[in-house]
Amino acid sequence: MRVGLFAGLSNPVATPEYIGAMARGADERGFAEIWLAEHVVLFDQHDSVYPYASDGRFPIQGESGLLDPFPVIGMIAAVTQSIRIGTGICLVPQRNPVYTAKEVATADWLCNGRFDFGVGVGWLAEEFAALDAPFEHRGARTSEYVAVMKTLWCDPVSSYDGRFYQLPACRLEPKPVQSPHPPIYFGGESDAALRRVAKIGQGWYGFNLRPEAMAPRLQRLDELLTEAGRSRSEVDIVICPYLNRITRDDVSRYRDAGVDQLVIMAFAPAAEAIPRVLDKLVTDYLDPAKSL
Repeated sequence: MRVGLFAGLSNPVATPEYIGAMARGADERGFAEIWLAEHVVLFDQHDSVYPYASDGRFPIQGESGLLDPFPVIGMIAAVTQSIRIGTGICLVPQRNPVYTAKEVATADWLCNGRFDFGVGVGWLAEEFAALDAPFEHRGARTSEYVAVMKTLWCDPVSSYDGRFYQLPACRLEPKPVQSPHPPIYFGGESDAALRRVAKIGQGWYGFNLRPEAMAPRLQRLDELLTEAGRSRSEVDIVICPYLNRITRDDVSRYRDAGVDQLVIMAFAPAAEAIPRVLDKLVTDYLDPAKSL
């Protein structure tokens, strides 16, 4: 089982020096991947319920916000050699799919085929409103936007005529390094999210799940994969326990449940603390995973 890192990069901590130290340190220590989150704007008050907190509030408040993942991906690519870089997750339905396709292709080009495209439908209605993007039908919109992006990545001349988007004949270059395109990981734990994985995904990015929660979700995924004429062997299972405390024994339990990559939170108070934080994560999680 591989072990990756979730780097919730936000100001003022995530300086260029901090990002470089985190990326180089993770690469040198043999972590499989760095995953980056996305929220373009946040709100002091929101009616939308954050699904991963008991009080429904997003944990980043005040004068702090997440860095845009795609420039950070370029920076990580420039200072690393082998570690993969993923979006965990990119909020596709609130974005223009052509621009997103361009950013994904550029990211994959700059990291020489080390990019994984984690996709989610979003939960924060206020953010959609700020972007003048419809919140309704965002699941269906996500699937269609992915189809738009696929033609841009794969076809010499691309076009699309759908319910939510019409793309006139055009060319997108450069194409991604990975063929036919970077792997697409759908985030979410609902049946709708797993259905997207089964139909068109190369991976599932599950969030905030303990080992004991894996069996019913993977059983449901297997059922949906069978309906789609596919099998679990075609899907990479990536799970981030988020803020749940994970023991060494839990590492084995995730592996036994069928997890391919366990993603551990990686936070340090400052750039100079990153080596110590990463060394502890190696001892606690990476070494146990390698010994399985």
